Amino acid sequence: MLTGKKAVVTGGSKGIGAAIVKEFIDLGAEVLAVARKQEDLQQLAAQYPERLQTLSADVSKAEGRTALADWVKQEWGPLDILINNAGTNIRKPTAEYASDEYDFIMQTNLRSAFELNRLLYPLLQQAEQANIVHVTSVAGLVHVRTGSIYGMTKAALTQLTRNLAVEWAKDGIRVNAVAPWYISTPLAQTVLQNEEFYNNVISRTPMQQVGKPEDVAGAVAFFCLPAAAYITGQTVAVDGGFTINGFHPL
Repeated sequence: MLTGKKAVVTGGSKGIGAAIVKEFIDLGAEVLAVARKQEDLQQLAAQYPERLQTLSADVSKAEGRTALADWVKQEWGPLDILINNAGTNIRKPTAEYASDEYDFIMQTNLRSAFELNRLLYPLLQQAEQANIVHVTSVAGLVHVRTGSIYGMTKAALTQLTRNLAVEWAKDGIRVNAVAPWYISTPLAQTVLQNEEFYNNVISRTPMQQVGKPEDVAGAVAFFCLPAAAYITGQTVAVDGGFTINGFHPL
């Protein structure tokens, strides 16, 4: 259980983020859900009237990250759990990206996590044992048709997980990552609604199904439980077997 623990979840209003929020609340934690749109946060708050706080902030921007860090310092002080889940994508061939699109994906997916880790580091140090979990992607482990910039950001998060796990172990901070394959979220549905694309995804997934947000949330929560107290620097793929699926001739 996570009773009494305080957790920040970025990108926490929809899809995987909302599932993580629910999982932590069910495990007894106090949660701050952070997202850009206030209306989405209000809908989430209505579902969980107890132990849930919300903050409208764009963590891809410095002012949004500062607002988040200030809130945590003023309202909570020590921080037990940070879940860097905020992310976005623009699917294009590499040669077709504009420089502003590159900046947008990098700022949202990678720099937001890097800077929040640094900003909240002093508060994580104050906890008895703190946890950071990066929500990455199988796109950072193997090639998938999500766009090279997205894959670059997720691969970088995987390496950041390793670096911080070693660097911050002395501070009692464990750092791990969860790498989902296609999960049934509003973002993924934009491509999964294409029947041919969906069938291609399923054909490469040994478990023959798209994952649920709850599947990812369970893995994220595990890393933060006492049962995982000796685990750090690891990336677990939540992918129905996709990343280990080789060639299987009929």
